[in-house]
Amino acid sequence: MSQSDPENTEATPWWRGAVIYQIYPRSFYDSNGDGIGDLPGITAKLDYVASLGVDAIWLSPFFASPMKDFGYDVSDYRAVDPMFGTLDDFDRLVARAHALDLRVIIDQVYAHTSEAHAWFQESRADRANARSDWYVWADPRPDGTAPNNWLSVFYGPSWTWDGRRGQYYMHNFLPSQPNLNVNNPAVQAALFDTARFWLERGVDGFRLDAINFAMHDPSMADNPAVTEFAFAPKRPFDFQHHLHNQSQPELVPFIEGLAGVVRGFGPDRFTVAEIGGEQALAEMKLFTSGGDRLNTSYGFDFLSAEQLSPRLILDTLAKWPGREGEGWPSWAFSNHDAPRVVSRWGTPQAHDAWAKLLLTLLTCLRGNVFLYQGEELGLTQAAIPFERLRDPEAIANWPLTQGRDGARTPMPWLSAAPNAGFSRVEPWLPIPHDHIASAVSEQNGEADSVLAVAREVVGLRRSSPALRSGSFRPLDLPPPLLGFDRVCGPDRLRCLFNLGSVPRDCAELASGQVLIVQGAVDRVRGTLGGLAACVLEMPPA
Repeated sequence: MSQSDPENTEATPWWRGAVIYQIYPRSFYDSNGDGIGDLPGITAKLDYVASLGVDAIWLSPFFASPMKDFGYDVSDYRAVDPMFGTLDDFDRLVARAHALDLRVIIDQVYAHTSEAHAWFQESRADRANARSDWYVWADPRPDGTAPNNWLSVFYGPSWTWDGRRGQYYMHNFLPSQPNLNVNNPAVQAALFDTARFWLERGVDGFRLDAINFAMHDPSMADNPAVTEFAFAPKRPFDFQHHLHNQSQPELVPFIEGLAGVVRGFGPDRFTVAEIGGEQALAEMKLFTSGGDRLNTSYGFDFLSAEQLSPRLILDTLAKWPGREGEGWPSWAFSNHDAPRVVSRWGTPQAHDAWAKLLLTLLTCLRGNVFLYQGEELGLTQAAIPFERLRDPEAIANWPLTQGRDGARTPMPWLSAAPNAGFSRVEPWLPIPHDHIASAVSEQNGEADSVLAVAREVVGLRRSSPALRSGSFRPLDLPPPLLGFDRVCGPDRLRCLFNLGSVPRDCAELASGQVLIVQGAVDRVRGTLGGLAACVLEMPPA
């Protein structure tokens, strides 16, 4: 099977095939000495980000929030939380990013707000106010129990009783994150106005958090139980098929309306959806199909996979064959919600080899690439002791799940400085000792460092039409070898990987001009060493 795309032209939008660098603001750089990263800190480090060769940055939430879910519980969509700075700081960040030819993508959380949001405070006051139906309220069953059996992602029921109204309100996540009633046209209009506010400040687009949780089934029908598990359940949420508390068909007109708002600010503005759950693939395609919906989406195919194999890569890419009208995929190996990939798929004994292999593989895939801060350094997943955990999911489900804190530890900038140069004081999460040895100061200028490889492979992708937007043509190789061609017009690159630990014969090495070599590659003998990668420029197909 092959995937076909139109040839790359000057009309191809900037985001198609882009590499987008995710910044988790709390953990990037602390400019004011309070142990927490901030917007001026990000601005101070944008030259470093630009040196990676990426096309854009994506900022996780920096909005006003009680921080019960670390910013994904927004109390004011149009305000910067004081711990991160001010709107003026944000404007300066955007200006500096644009001066460095970096686009700026920000999170928008439209499925829910914080309970501290003024909208919810008004909505909960009584059943007759102007915003009484801006959130999802329901009467109890005759016996006083919750309206149905819906369960939240983090723990427990999706319903919390509110004595002010004498009703339950719905929340797919924490009880402090009430779900907006996005079925309501007035709510949609308010969210569109929120989008306009940030677009007018110069942002280049949005990453839409958990957007498939933004609507519910008004019938309030019970979710059916899972009877056959594809994996061992870790949370109550895993015991249901979530057919009614998320993933509703009415989301499509809302998405089209939002996409229209974004396009109204110019064809270069960008939208990407985060989609998880059982119906993720169908929803990713639905929300990105045609030309009047979102530009792209990403799911958890790689973020939730515990092992890497050629089959995982080929089967996942095969889901996006590039048919006419089909959307454009995006891929991430690591992010703020998933264990870092070098720990999840690699081994400590071959840490650097794994880090380099995974960076090369990610940047060779068809679709957009999301590179998570520290991934370019090969940072490992941190082990956080229970007493230092901050993630509510981790605390609630300890010790069955370790939560997300291990992927959110501060960036190590200077190995010789206190707190690895992240802050002058003890940071909000501890910095692992092995991260200090991987600091930017240790790798900058080292030709064989993980950071040097990151710059090399990102640079190749940026300059190559085939890698950026070409088709994907798998090669028939025996595992653990993985191979595919990326083709755009006359340009053809052959991407070869050995995902095993011992050398393998690989006849495909014989022809072509070498562009990238990672590990032991012997073209004379035709062998690809363990955890080695090679990208070749081939004669036109």
